[in-house]
Amino acid sequence: MSKPVFVISCPFDTYSGYGARSRDIVKAIIELDKYDVKLLPQRWGSTSWGFCNDHSEWEFLNKHSVSKLENKPDIWMQITIPNEFQSVGKYNIGCTAGIESDACKPEWIEGLNRMDMNWVSSKFAKDTFSKMKFEKKSKQTNQPIGTIQLEKPIHIVFEGVNLDVYKPLKQSEIKTFDLSSIKEDYAYLFVGHWMQGEFGHDRKNVSLLVKAFYESFKNKKKKPALILKCSIGVASYISRDEILDRIKRIRESVDSKILPNIYVLSGEFNDAEMNELYNHPKIKSMVSLTKGEGFGRPLLEFTTTGKPVIASNWSGHVDFLHPDYSILIPGELENVHDSAANNWLIKESKWFKPDTGWVGKTLNDTFKKPKEYQSRAKRQKYYTQKNFSWGKMKELLENILDNNIPEFAKKIELKLPELNLPKL
Repeated sequence: MSKPVFVISCPFDTYSGYGARSRDIVKAIIELDKYDVKLLPQRWGSTSWGFCNDHSEWEFLNKHSVSKLENKPDIWMQITIPNEFQSVGKYNIGCTAGIESDACKPEWIEGLNRMDMNWVSSKFAKDTFSKMKFEKKSKQTNQPIGTIQLEKPIHIVFEGVNLDVYKPLKQSEIKTFDLSSIKEDYAYLFVGHWMQGEFGHDRKNVSLLVKAFYESFKNKKKKPALILKCSIGVASYISRDEILDRIKRIRESVDSKILPNIYVLSGEFNDAEMNELYNHPKIKSMVSLTKGEGFGRPLLEFTTTGKPVIASNWSGHVDFLHPDYSILIPGELENVHDSAANNWLIKESKWFKPDTGWVGKTLNDTFKKPKEYQSRAKRQKYYTQKNFSWGKMKELLENILDNNIPEFAKKIELKLPELNLPKL
């Protein structure tokens, strides 16, 4: 019996967060063995291609890749931002990581409404889209003719972590990273892009993190290190030099010559290498002062080590960072700055501004009294393993598909019986 044709347009072959999200979803759908899965490759900004060829465990996805649609598919899915959603199949699914601020353009809601069903990564994204309302006006008269608001079903499909890859390691199992050149025994780790925006306004808030780190440990005899695993887009020498220059400018703004060290790691790492980095004995905690996340994959991955996570108390990652087990920085909402706004992140929206006093206090406390946070971090690890694994995500995904995908008419080959006619 033929299976429903399930075509997924997504950036599965790119080095990007959306690429990782796409691979996880596609793999889960393929393993359900209920659909004839075909993949339409899609680029993602300026990120590099060739992920599947570079990682043998993902090469199997290339077998499902097609260059164009031959016929109208039974099920069509797009994994991208909502304004790009198009209704192409008999049944259409939009999948997006969501949003990083508290509002979007009406085009995003219109995109969601073009699909039969939508998936987002977090409760934050679902709630944000669900509350949006815009006045719809006539293009001819500019008079109000209705309201643009979410009309189609929306489901939370979290970005489950692969527990076969992301897990605690013994020191003897860490072979990729030699951090002996880092003299400090205690290092905070940040992972993410250093995006556009003036000081304190880039989305991942790397500039504020660097400044807060310098201010928290300046003039102190014993100091930790901060390791930034980041780029300004594509990992390159240009990207690395630009990050070093940004750090230098912030360093020069601090009124002290006795400052802690900041190290930069650049380049593309695979999942196993990232897990080794997370587990390195010099890495004691992950920190993110992010202004907004649709989900926050690195934070979830890091929780599997059983080490503390320090993060902003707002947006997608609070779905999985338990307030009793992780360290959530309070703050307030502020408007997206003009320097950070773009076609998707609108300046009329708001996102998070962490309380810098709490940031300094938290950095100092975790450095001085690390044992006080270790037991909580281990409980966060178990919480992640129980509730936010890739396996759990696959179960959730399967239930949603089973409960929503309709039956499709199947082509049946007509076989007529042979007739034994008398000869004339």
